[in-house]
Amino acid sequence: MKHPFSRKMKKFFLGKTLAEGFIGRLCVYALLTIIGFVYLFPIIKMIAYSLKDLTDLVNPIVEWIPTKIYLENYRTSLIVLGYGRTLLFSLAVTLVPAILQTITTSITGYALAKFKVRGRRIVFILILVTYLLPQQVYMIPKFVLFDRLGILDSAWSIILPATFGQGLSSAIFILIFYQFFRMQPISLDESAEIDGANPYQIFFKIGVPLASPAYLTAFLFSFVWYWNETYISSLFLGTDLYTLQLKLLNFQSQFNLAQGISQSMTNEAIRYAATMLIIMPVLIVYIIMQKWFVEGIDRTGVTGE
Repeated sequence: MKHPFSRKMKKFFLGKTLAEGFIGRLCVYALLTIIGFVYLFPIIKMIAYSLKDLTDLVNPIVEWIPTKIYLENYRTSLIVLGYGRTLLFSLAVTLVPAILQTITTSITGYALAKFKVRGRRIVFILILVTYLLPQQVYMIPKFVLFDRLGILDSAWSIILPATFGQGLSSAIFILIFYQFFRMQPISLDESAEIDGANPYQIFFKIGVPLASPAYLTAFLFSFVWYWNETYISSLFLGTDLYTLQLKLLNFQSQFNLAQGISQSMTNEAIRYAATMLIIMPVLIVYIIMQKWFVEGIDRTGVTGE
């Protein structure tokens, strides 16, 4: 018979299951710490380097903590990026398409999930096929079409496709909404129909509230993808319109054209400062939406039928 102390120690270190014991929790926390550090390391490095002056950059001893807080890098980046005006334009071709794409794909997903019409499976398959095709395949036809419509070299070349369900990776968002609306109990729709609700009322008062996690997920992904997009923006916006990402992509040439800069040449710290300024809006949006995303999941406690 084992000593009571031995049983207590075994229970403490191993637990009833491996995940409940001290060793199991220690391994989980260590793994989470390593993964968290891998993701945070680039951001920590960018912050540290963006606050360095030229003396700290060339000093091999100064690695993580600068000898002083040097904010001139951020001032220079604000001037080079034309931050205020460029940020507003970036939001116009990011926030607006993300909202419109989320609305359009949700309506499409709801229609495919709820309405039993002939040929809907074929339409659904064709929509998913568009995601499998590389976007380079249909960029030339799109370019010619937008040129004939007169929306090339303007923000409408990005906003209008999102309005009609042709935005970035719209097929994925349609699939997400399709699965969410399929999981909603049919009995809720039938009860609403008995009470006299029409399809529009069922969609807005039952479908949309229950699918709030899908809406938040689709909006976050759409916002981030549009924000980081450079290929489509450089192709459709022309040479006169710049997003923050395009400004960063051509940072050296933009630096040479900027006025009111004390530095005669760019360096690594200035580029890191510019990158931090571009990342900041996305981080702010994610922090705000994360809270609503968790609340949306808590509210959606209905199992499918």
